[in-house]
Amino acid sequence: MFLSLKSIELSGFKSFGKKTELVFTSPIAAIVGPNGSGKSNVAEGFRFVLGEQSMKSMRSKKGEDLIWGGSPGLPRGNRGGVKVTFDNSPDRSGKRLLDIDFNEVVVERIVYRDGQNEYLLNGTQVRLKDVIRLLAGANIGGSGYQIISQGEADRILNASPRERREMVEDALGLKLYQHKKAESERKLEETGVNIEKTKSLRREIAPHLNFLRNQVEKIEKGREMKEELAAKLSEYLARENAWISQEDARLLDDARAHEQEMKQLTVRLQEASGKRGESGASRAKDLQNTLRSLEAKLSDIRKRREEIARELGRAEGALEATNVTVEAIVPVPHVRQFVREVDEALSDAERAGDISTLQRVIGDVRSRIRAFVEGLSGTAPATNEEVRKDVERLSATLKTVEQEEARIATDLDMARAGIAESREQSFAAERESVELQSKMREIRTQLDASHTARSQLASLRQRFEEEVREGVALVGAEIRNWHDAAIPHGALSEDRNMQEKRRREIERLKIKIEESGMGNGDAVVKEFSQTRERDEFLSRELADLEASAGSLKDIIAELEKTIDMRFHDGLKHINEALKNFFAKLFGGGHAKLFVEEPRRAREVRRGAGLDEDEDEEDFEEEQELYAGLSIDVSLPRKKIRGLEVLSGGERALTSIALIFSMTQVNPPPFLILDETDAALDEANSKRYADMIQELGGKSQLIVITHNRATMSAAGELYGVTMGQDGVSKLLSVKLEEAERVAK
Repeated sequence: MFLSLKSIELSGFKSFGKKTELVFTSPIAAIVGPNGSGKSNVAEGFRFVLGEQSMKSMRSKKGEDLIWGGSPGLPRGNRGGVKVTFDNSPDRSGKRLLDIDFNEVVVERIVYRDGQNEYLLNGTQVRLKDVIRLLAGANIGGSGYQIISQGEADRILNASPRERREMVEDALGLKLYQHKKAESERKLEETGVNIEKTKSLRREIAPHLNFLRNQVEKIEKGREMKEELAAKLSEYLARENAWISQEDARLLDDARAHEQEMKQLTVRLQEASGKRGESGASRAKDLQNTLRSLEAKLSDIRKRREEIARELGRAEGALEATNVTVEAIVPVPHVRQFVREVDEALSDAERAGDISTLQRVIGDVRSRIRAFVEGLSGTAPATNEEVRKDVERLSATLKTVEQEEARIATDLDMARAGIAESREQSFAAERESVELQSKMREIRTQLDASHTARSQLASLRQRFEEEVREGVALVGAEIRNWHDAAIPHGALSEDRNMQEKRRREIERLKIKIEESGMGNGDAVVKEFSQTRERDEFLSRELADLEASAGSLKDIIAELEKTIDMRFHDGLKHINEALKNFFAKLFGGGHAKLFVEEPRRAREVRRGAGLDEDEDEEDFEEEQELYAGLSIDVSLPRKKIRGLEVLSGGERALTSIALIFSMTQVNPPPFLILDETDAALDEANSKRYADMIQELGGKSQLIVITHNRATMSAAGELYGVTMGQDGVSKLLSVKLEEAERVAK
């Protein structure tokens, strides 16, 4: 048998936190493992990669739930992916399973934590619908009967007759025809709408077409008025253009003269501003800084001079009394000097009268007393020669300081004079700036007046151009020759009221032409021609639409015929297969699908026990006949018939027989059976395994099971286990090991 499905790879998908690949080399492959090991996640991986969009079908609420959630041993993933590989080699006739020119086709789907999905075909990103269309061509899909779980097997028994028929139609591959029919019906409906729109447009056009026809007949009646308008308009436009051009040139000259004068005043203003600007301010600042510096120096030098004078006085006094000494052999001048210094310090303290000064004086007196005591030990001058040298030294120093004081005073007077001069220059520059600014405001006013006049002239020019366009629209392109019209002598100096009078006469003539229907004869004729052509086009379009509607009706009828034929033919084959499978499973008896009597949608709802008034609007237009499918079941050695009397095990066997029968009419390349044998006893399991082997002759099977009999029908086994880290792992197992692993 040709194997179409080569492998499936799960990476970060659900419990498969690590990359896991299953390679299929036999027509029947079994996947076994204990409950909770994640083996059913393989089936959901198939659903996922084949395009399933229902999170409920994959036992999840959102896309993020499909991604490995993490464990202490393996951090959570940011994406989950599943990849399936198909053998797409051509058969003997050259036909490929998938309609794509590759011998191997890899379909991959990736989901990210933000819910975004990515689809890849042989590594190239594609759209979901591209994947679905490619797989649908090979009867492969992510839902329906490609992947059958235990719950889905029983769903067909619990379904309503209408739902059951839809399932059978899906299994028979009739969805493609039904989609084509629905598409054709949609196109037919759109065509009907377009037919009505086209008819409506023709009805709307008819009155306007008649009106235009009457207008065209009146066109010739306005020729004389158009000629008169052309003559008057040409003269008016020539005069207006000449006056506007002349006035614009005059105003432009005035504006240029004002602008030139403004530039000159601006230069002068900048010069005046420079005099009192940053450079003047900088010079004044420098002079002020110099003044403060000189005043500080003068204050310091005066203090220095006073100190030297005091020292000189003390030295001179000491010189006069050099020969007088006290009892302790202390030179009299030294004693007098000490007394004088202490007396002066105390006098200063008395004048100050604050605590801080008194504290400072007390400290100073202490220092002087300490110095006096030190003098007693021999440090103070004791000879006539030492005192004289001190007097000479202090006299020379005092003279030098007085000279420096005189020089600083002179510099200070010069700085003050410079400041006064700088201020005067700044005041003069400011007066000049004020005068220049006043003159500039006057010139700017004149310049603004010129600009305003030119703006008004621009409005006249705009009106003039609009009048030219209107003239072309009313009279025709020949009005563009207005500039060739002669301008009478003195026309430019006449009163503007005369030109305004000519304009009013032209406006009155325009109104007459418009009222006569001659506003634009060429445009009316053109519109009449276009409207007539449009009406003829709509007539042809209507014929084409009606022909298209007929063709669509034929297509719909043919599709309905094909669907009906394929449905009844397929139902016949399903019942034949169902008879065979049912007899194998139950050892006799029979089961059959049969078509109910056609009923309308409202009757179907009432028969289903639904409230007739519920969602009434949804069914008002759904009145077509519809025949659902019912199931007739008769078990061997039992007189009671019907689904409602079947036990749980009997229902499971009936579901399996019906599902397998449906897959035999239009066999898919492969089937995924997820624990569909879970409810079977040992005897029925053997029968189920025989059916599996029979199915394996037409479709490749991947069976997820706990059942030993089912395992024995498989050509290869894969075991799925889960350790403490919560990660599903794959094991290749022998048949003897499979039963133990499955338990």
